Amino acid sequence: MRNNGSGSEPYDFMSVKIRLKRVGARNHPVFRIVVADGRKRRDGKAIEELGTYHPRKGGDNFTIDLDRAQYWIKQGAQPSATVSSFIKKAAKATAAVAEEAPTA
Repeated sequence: MRNNGSGSEPYDFMSVKIRLKRVGARNHPVFRIVVADGRKRRDGKAIEELGTYHPRKGGDNFTIDLDRAQYWIKQGAQPSATVSSFIKKAAKATAAVAEEAPTA
């Protein structure tokens, strides 16, 4: 167990984050949406890759595996603000597609 620094309450957990990892060239950013240990550096080793984000591209500029993202959130992973917005947009798009599909 570690101490949180204040000396009051010990804790023993690993903070897993869903965040962006930069992989693009200089002046051409491309990001991967990854699940990573919160203590690792931004571009370090990831536990799992969930999708991509191309900020310079217009329109649909991200892809994400929504099922895996929701699985990791249920396991306690904390998404960053940007990734959280991607998850909300993907969930809304999936719901819209499900409503359009005719039921037999």
